[in-house]
Amino acid sequence: MEYTYYKFNNCLGGYFEMPTSDARKLLPSHLQPVEPQHSRSIFALTCFEFSDSPVGVYNEVVLGVIAPPMVEAGKPLPKAAFYPFIVGTTTAAARQHAIERWHLPHYMKDLTITFIPSDGQMVVDVEDAGQPVLSLTVTDHDYVPATNLYNCYMADADGRYKANIYMEAEHSEHEEERGCITLYPHEMTAGLTIPDVSTIPFREEWYRAGIQTFEPLERI
Repeated sequence: MEYTYYKFNNCLGGYFEMPTSDARKLLPSHLQPVEPQHSRSIFALTCFEFSDSPVGVYNEVVLGVIAPPMVEAGKPLPKAAFYPFIVGTTTAAARQHAIERWHLPHYMKDLTITFIPSDGQMVVDVEDAGQPVLSLTVTDHDYVPATNLYNCYMADADGRYKANIYMEAEHSEHEEERGCITLYPHEMTAGLTIPDVSTIPFREEWYRAGIQTFEPLERI
């Protein structure tokens, strides 16, 4: 079994309520959204600062919808299951790699993804040729060593897929509602009704320097 490894300096994530009507449009027909309350589903935004990978150094932003995970015998319970509906990167090589290996949908231009640290928080600004796409602020909490499993779903004209992803690093997670997001009209956010997406995350995650491990892609 061949694994794929990505080293990162930071991985930041926020979970935000979104309209279920948007989530259903973004998800393929075989997946259903998770609703924390009636008519509200979960928009997940994740930002990576990769320091080493099969295609070198790059930054990445992943916009996704949370779906139910797949529980498998002999494996830990996934912390979450993502369906990325659009991914943006800072390099063409990263896009080509992720499209060919993982069947992930991408915005096909280089983005500027800037990580701005300050005391107790990190801001990630995403721009496209000077046009703002989004800004995410994640705040920290107590860090503990962690190895966490996530499911990632993909679908394209060739089939439906799942990859198990392990995140190994010092990990902070909390529901203190101290972070925030700003979304701007852009091709990457076109599937979202922006005024109806919560601006405050109900959960924030921050992984310090560590390793992301992909198990081989599975057809489902």
